[in-house]
Amino acid sequence: MTAKPLGQKSYGHIAHVPGSRIGPGDHMVPPGMAEIVCEKTRDKHDHIIVQVKADGSNVSVAKIGDRIIPLGRAGYPADTSQYRQHQLFAKWVYRQMERFHNLLLPGERVCGEWLAQAHGTRYALPHEPFVVFDLMALPHKRVTLQMLRDRTAPYEFTLSHVLSEGPPRSIEWCRQAIADIAPHGELDPIEGVVWRCERRGIVDFLCKWVRPDKVDGKYLPEISGEEIWNWMPGIVDSGQVIKGE
Repeated sequence: MTAKPLGQKSYGHIAHVPGSRIGPGDHMVPPGMAEIVCEKTRDKHDHIIVQVKADGSNVSVAKIGDRIIPLGRAGYPADTSQYRQHQLFAKWVYRQMERFHNLLLPGERVCGEWLAQAHGTRYALPHEPFVVFDLMALPHKRVTLQMLRDRTAPYEFTLSHVLSEGPPRSIEWCRQAIADIAPHGELDPIEGVVWRCERRGIVDFLCKWVRPDKVDGKYLPEISGEEIWNWMPGIVDSGQVIKGE
């Protein structure tokens, strides 16, 4: 098996708040963490951010020494994957090497959702198929949202849509906030939200809520019987989902 260039996974799993749809291998946050993001902060230093949870494949781009390497979530090079969506991601990154070289310092990686292939949500993408949600240094040190904005803005990366910044937000508030919006061109209901708790200039913890009726991967070929693509290279976005070749 190909070695992991980072020597570890690229991205771990975010724990769920109570009331979220739990899948195999998922776990819950302690009740106190859920209370902080949903009900009451500890003090004035807790800063709660709520973002739309995009539904694709978790990928990243790492800078190791002077090399730019596209990775899958498990930490293996994307171009060694058996899945076409990851091979497309690698090719997409290689066409934009200067952009990633300028963004990243050695030892850093930018993490996001690759929305080229439909998983459980279809998209008519109004932007490129890579939606950024984290910039990290080894092993798993995240930058704050504002730093992420400042670092990515000169290179015009798309960030996961922010619903709220500052106070805690309940599940019901989040449910209503995502009910009638489509910030990334969602053609199906948004699958959920991610809370970021930042404190004194660092990211303290993350947690998430997923709709109880969400069906994981329902558009993937092993379930739907066909590949359904939101984006393909060389095809101009037209507001319509396109199927693979």
